[in-house]
Amino acid sequence: MENLNKFAAEVHQNAVEHGWWDEERSFGDIVALCHSELSEALEEFRSGRPMVYCEALGTNKACMDGECGGIECLSWFTGRKPEGIAVEMADCIIRILDWCGKEGIDIEAILEEKHAYNKTRPYRHGGKAL
Repeated sequence: MENLNKFAAEVHQNAVEHGWWDEERSFGDIVALCHSELSEALEEFRSGRPMVYCEALGTNKACMDGECGGIECLSWFTGRKPEGIAVEMADCIIRILDWCGKEGIDIEAILEEKHAYNKTRPYRHGGKAL
């Protein structure tokens, strides 16, 4: 894995440049913002929306039929806001990376270490249903 720390720094710099860190945020604020992105993903799912779509230019109609692209052709998003389940999940990751960038966390090393540990755990460790 490489470049995730660099991407986290870029995400954080963008957030700073757009005023999202003009005032200090608490850790609780960060968690709540991540949770809100996950809730938005759930609402997209519950509404039957696709993984990725956009609002058609000049209308309130969602373009989901392939007319202006699809998940296999993300280049069509130029000038349009991407929407959908996968986009909201990405927003959560972006929030986390923003925080990692601010805190100087080596997220690459942490992910690699945690993944290596998870590979040693027994099948459905703890046996919980969810």
